[in-house]
Amino acid sequence: MAKPRLEIDPEAFDAGAIDPELVAQIEWLRKEHRQRPDPWSLPIDKVRRARKEGKGIFPYAPLDKKAETHIHIGSAGREIPVRIIRPSDGATRGSFLHIHGGGWVYGSPEESDPRLRRLADATGLTTVSVDYRLAPEHPFPAAPDDCLDVAVALANGHLPAPRGFLSIGGESAGAHLAVLTLVRLRDEYRLRPFGAALLVAGCYDLSLTPSVRAGGEERLVLGADDVKEFVLRFVPDKYSLKDPRVSPLHADLAGLPPARFSCGTRDLLVDDTLFMAARWVAAGNAAELHLTNGGVHVFEAFPSKAGERSLGGMEAYLRERIDFPG
Repeated sequence: MAKPRLEIDPEAFDAGAIDPELVAQIEWLRKEHRQRPDPWSLPIDKVRRARKEGKGIFPYAPLDKKAETHIHIGSAGREIPVRIIRPSDGATRGSFLHIHGGGWVYGSPEESDPRLRRLADATGLTTVSVDYRLAPEHPFPAAPDDCLDVAVALANGHLPAPRGFLSIGGESAGAHLAVLTLVRLRDEYRLRPFGAALLVAGCYDLSLTPSVRAGGEERLVLGADDVKEFVLRFVPDKYSLKDPRVSPLHADLAGLPPARFSCGTRDLLVDDTLFMAARWVAAGNAAELHLTNGGVHVFEAFPSKAGERSLGGMEAYLRERIDFPG
């Protein structure tokens, strides 16, 4: 395999070259957000329920009829549900540990069923999605602890999922938790079980990168105020937001697996992806960087050819790492 290189194409930031389909998507989101109440004006339980029912900004995600739920008993006897989706053909080459997004406050594994079914069938990997505890009821470090417990169980063969080739990933807050999990596996257990990471539109510096701070009032799925509200609910005051245990951009990243970083350039977390990809390579790890001109936050969740290309690229990356793990 050719040695991966990080390259930033200036055209990815050319506002005049955005795919017309993504321009229409941006306008649709602007209109939708104008018509909807501010989610922070509503009870958290109501927003969580609306997401599951497809009444939030994201499309409805039908449940996968073949998905399995397993209860893992983690540290201190905690029960951690995991949702498992196996390839439709019954053949599996390993497992993909998935950590869902939602700002550490919203989201559930079920909301990713269509995406994980597609990934399982495209890669031959069984997907294992962690139903970690959510803030503010369970602030930091509850979610990272749950993800770490499940990762250790998967690595040690204590889950009903194959080991074989192991990979990890997530979107938004899930990408953040995936990186924290990799760092803690290395430091606390001396484990490096994962051969690849898919890190999509992650938030890696909870003290806020420049693109978040400059985000203004516009909300394209995610706005600057949303990031601030999520962080306030997730991180107790006793922790510094630059603590590497909280913000992995500030952590020692040596010895982590090859990673594919992806983000849309209209995502206010774009700096998080640019900075983390650079630090990943500076730490001696392999990385690829994929930017989509005009893509909003987790734009792959909405129908578009650009979203299809991005998802296909992620699946191809995992297949390549399985075939050429060195």
